[in-house]
Amino acid sequence: MAELPGTFADDVIDQPARVQFEVFLDEHRSELTDCLDGLTEEQARRSLVASRTTLLGLVKHATFVEKVWFDEAISCRTRAEIGIPATPDESFVLDGTDTIATVQAAHRQACADSRAAAAALALDDLVHGNRRGPLPLRWVYLHVLRELAQHCGHADILREQLLAR
Repeated sequence: MAELPGTFADDVIDQPARVQFEVFLDEHRSELTDCLDGLTEEQARRSLVASRTTLLGLVKHATFVEKVWFDEAISCRTRAEIGIPATPDESFVLDGTDTIATVQAAHRQACADSRAAAAALALDDLVHGNRRGPLPLRWVYLHVLRELAQHCGHADILREQLLAR
């Protein structure tokens, strides 16, 4: 995405809604993947809550989210065809090949693929591959932004707990 000149507030306020969505999505995407920076592999995998949620698992799940909303929903391919888990809960499961570097790279690639998949669509264009039925791209952007914001909050708390130990 091209760098916007001037101050952030001026640039975002003066831009069309599409640019505003993309700026906020990209900020949250970066914040989430960057939550792993400076951690050891053990810290990234450490479970601090009763669920499967770990920092590494959060970023792996965010990759799943990108593929559900910008591949499955836009391309109408199945999750099996895309090569992602059937359920969100399964997307947190880590295997022996998952490292900070591989999970961050996969997330960054999924984000780039998402931007490319949505590039030709207008905010009011419908995507037809979601299980809820046809949805406008605007709804997809809002849903993903909401989910990323929640997970960034989770990541902030988990990282704070890890670094305080």
